This record gives sequence, structure tokens and C-alpha cells, in this order.
Amino acid sequence: MSGTVPLDVVPHRKEPAAWREAAVLAAALAAWGLGYWRLAPAAGRLTAALGLSPQTPLGSAVGFFLYEVPKVLLLLTLVVFGVGVVRSFFAPERTRRILAGRRETAGSVLAALLGVVTPFCSCSAVPLFIGFVTAGVPLGVTFSFLLSAPMVNEVALALLLALFGWKVAALYAGTGLAVAVAAGIVIGRLRLEGWVEPWVYAVKTGGEAPPEVRLRFADRVTAGRDAMREILARVWPFVVGGIAVGAGIHGYVPQDFMASFMGREAWWSVPLAVAIGIPLYSNAAGIVPVVQALLGKGAALGTVLAFMMSVIALSLPELVILRKVLSVRLIAVFVAVVGAGILAVGYLFNLVL
Repeated sequence: MSGTVPLDVVPHRKEPAAWREAAVLAAALAAWGLGYWRLAPAAGRLTAALGLSPQTPLGSAVGFFLYEVPKVLLLLTLVVFGVGVVRSFFAPERTRRILAGRRETAGSVLAALLGVVTPFCSCSAVPLFIGFVTAGVPLGVTFSFLLSAPMVNEVALALLLALFGWKVAALYAGTGLAVAVAAGIVIGRLRLEGWVEPWVYAVKTGGEAPPEVRLRFADRVTAGRDAMREILARVWPFVVGGIAVGAGIHGYVPQDFMASFMGREAWWSVPLAVAIGIPLYSNAAGIVPVVQALLGKGAALGTVLAFMMSVIALSLPELVILRKVLSVRLIAVFVAVVGAGILAVGYLFNLVL
């Protein structure tokens, strides 16, 4: 009993903290809503104050930039905070336990779904891969997770929903998950475990994971704030850069040119978009504003979705990082399988939409 906290002390310590956190959260959400509501008129007034007309290419580009930068950053702030709270329920150890020992098809589906709400970035690809493989997660299931986590992440879905509506967001989520699941099943059935670098299987998992701590409401709010600060600090340069590119396209690229270059009539536009996207290094926050500008200039939805998927799922930096654990042959198979899926998505949507 020496280390036990008296029962009459616990409510007095927990409840006020929860109420304070709830009050601060409510005030922050109200301020967020007011700021978001006033963005459009503020951007218009600032553009006019600079002596620019929205009818000119420069004025159109500057107005786009001044409106989209705070808009996207505000959306990211809200979304990343919310997902940070959700992620407090999904520790990496729990994810590995859920996926370990799953059958190939069911495991790939579950892995793709878990990837949407599980923390992931290119720098964590190697430790995640090692942890999954050494925990007994099949190779194909692991690849489904590694694909879904960056490609169908909460930032991409939230921005697509806010900028284009639920139909485009649902299309992207459905096709992205389908590509992740299909690629995992194909790679799993090819039985390519021998093409993983041998040292990976020699890594010890370190025994059983420590028991999970049950978090309070205040702890989960803190987790959301920490995620918001960390992720925004990492992605804001990509956001500003992506919006700057989008602003240039919005203001200066003729609509007829973009429609001919990335329109549905050009059969070569989808593979070209994928080939352009792979060497680029960005994430959903940086590429969505570019996608918005391309669609606004007449680019076909399928071509633009293929471009976005290739940038996020097949980025060259991530492939370089994965080379530490995968042989060149396995990386080539990975790129071929995922690339084929992305091409199919692009052609399908250009055909039916």
C-alpha cells in the first residue's frame, strides 16, 4: 500500500485537468473557425492593397497564394491535431501485434486500413519494415502497410475533402487502398522473402513489448498538440512550396495547354505523369495544392490522381531508404507492381469520368 494514491485524491487531480483541457480546446476551435471564415475576404483585401487585379496573371497567382497558404495550414492544424488524438490509440507495437500471423489477403486489407491512421514517414520506413518482418508479419502484408500509410494518409484525405469535396476524396481513398491491397497480395504470392537483405531476419525484436499505459483525456489532447507541432514543423515548407507552384500554374499556365498536356485525350499523359512524379520529393500537404491548380486548368482527374500517387507512394527518396533492407530486384518488383496499379487507376478514371 506504500505506493498507492488515496482514492479521495484522484478525482480532485483528474477532473479539473480534463475540464481545463476541454475549455481550452473549445476556445481554440472557435478561434480556428473564425479565422477560417475570414480568410477569403482578408486575402482579397491584401491582394488589392498590393495594387494587383485578380484579372491579371500576377494578381491571380498572388491572390491564390495568399488565400491557399493560410487555408491549407489551418486545415492541417485541425486535421493533424485530431489524428494525433486518434493515433494515441494505435501504438506501433499494437499495430504489429494486430498484423502478425494474419492470412495474406485479410492481412493486406487490414494493413492498408491501419496505414491510414498510423504514424509513418519516409525516415521511419526501415525501422517499421524491420519491426513488422521480425514480428512475423508476412512480406506482402508489410508492403500493403508501407504503401497505404503515406499514400492514403489523413492529411491527403482531409485536404482533398476540403478542396474538392467528398467524391474526389472517396475516389482517392478507395483507389489508393485498392492499389495498396493488390500490391501486397501480388508481392506476397511471389514469395520474395529471399530478396530481403539477410541481416534483417537476424535482427532481434527485443522480447515482449512493455504493457500499454491507459491514457487520460488530457494525455490524448497533449498527444494531439505534440503531433500538430511536430508534423507542421516538418511539412510547412512543402506546403508553401507546393502552393507557390500551384499559384504559378493558376496564374500563368494557359488552360488549353494543360488540357492538351494532361487531358484525357492524350493516352501518354498518365505514364508521363507517373514518370514525372517518381523523382519528386513531396508529401500530401505539398502536392495537393499543385493537384488543385492542375485540375483547375483542365487536367484530367485520372492523370492528376496518378501523378499524386506516384509522388507520395513511389518517391525516389523513400526507395533509396528502403534499399537498406531490400535488394535491388525486390525494389524493382515493388515499383513495377505499384506503378502498374497507379497506371490502371489513371486510365480507369480518365475513361469513366
